[in-house]
Amino acid sequence: MSQDSHHAHDHDHGAHHEIEMPHASMRDYAIGFVLSVILTAIPFWLVMARPLDAGITAALIIGLAVIQIVVHMVYFLHMTPKAEDGWSMTTLVFTIIVVGIMLAGSLWVMHHLNTNMMPMPHDVRQLP
Repeated sequence: MSQDSHHAHDHDHGAHHEIEMPHASMRDYAIGFVLSVILTAIPFWLVMARPLDAGITAALIIGLAVIQIVVHMVYFLHMTPKAEDGWSMTTLVFTIIVVGIMLAGSLWVMHHLNTNMMPMPHDVRQLP
């Protein structure tokens, strides 16, 4: 076996693929941090000052929480469509769909259990 063929043989078996991770700059981390602080301070102020109706406040807090999740995924977890050839985003979408199905199914079952339960009189005593 010649020296060249021995080198080529080692190179083929020793080859491994490295996953290229997106590099974030300090500027990206600073932007993510500032957005996270703002997205935390606004709901805190909404609850403490109570400038709006409770239902509107709850809807705003949920909306801001979803925005904060996206900020964390983009600025801290570096989840972009280009990262890992899009597999991280595909996995995220699949996870969101499965969790959505589970939540909707659980709420549907609990609602139907609640509506179809027989009413219990309040003065029924437990037997020992």
